[in-house]
Amino acid sequence: MTDGVLLEICAGSVASCLAAQEGGAGRVEFCDNLLEGGTTPSHGQIAVARDRLWIGFNVIIRPRGGDFLYTDLEFEVMERDVLACRKLGVDGVVIGILTADGDVDVARCKRLVELAAPMQVTFHRAFDVARLPEQALEDVIACGCNRLLSSGQAATALEGAGLLRALQQQAGERLVVMPGAGVRGGNIAELARQTGCREFHSSARAPFPSGMRYHNPAVHMGIPGQDEYALVETQVDLVRELVQQAQEGYASLMGM
Repeated sequence: MTDGVLLEICAGSVASCLAAQEGGAGRVEFCDNLLEGGTTPSHGQIAVARDRLWIGFNVIIRPRGGDFLYTDLEFEVMERDVLACRKLGVDGVVIGILTADGDVDVARCKRLVELAAPMQVTFHRAFDVARLPEQALEDVIACGCNRLLSSGQAATALEGAGLLRALQQQAGERLVVMPGAGVRGGNIAELARQTGCREFHSSARAPFPSGMRYHNPAVHMGIPGQDEYALVETQVDLVRELVQQAQEGYASLMGM
């Protein structure tokens, strides 16, 4: 992505990774189980995506949905997933661990950053449920992370734009603050203007029908209310729209 801004797409499948690339995104965050907030994809998914992507390719390291307080067993899984990503040639990993009191678990996050080297490391939206955002930012930087994904501790990044701007100013050149949550073509330009940030995170997803012609209405495999005969994937045209709008918003901020 050019003109001073970069769009990262949260992709829930290999197909979505490729749509992000075709649409002009600069980087992918590859996740499974997006309805759970994202978990680590399988080794096979990561390997196939790595073979086909030439844009930045990051993978989330999260063993389950729910909170960000992990057992020793779950942390061992995370360590091994980081090593697997490094072996597969992934560009970066996305992590986030908190203590029971809502602070960044500096010791464990530092350990994952050390295992990840030379890959880049993003601290994900676990930050948005941390207790003290200003201190949490300093802790994330102390862990050695390169980037923070955040909604500004609000439901959407636009609602949290004030804190996001403050965090970017606090971080300075030490770390990139990347707004995410509810980022769409209709608001990304305004988000760029309000925050001064240069990287943005969105899924750019839309539903489309499955290829199944036969439906058994008596059997449901997913969560209640879920349409199991609809697929939700990143769309090339939505990515292109986001790229264009982000560039325009940043150009307006810079007075270009």
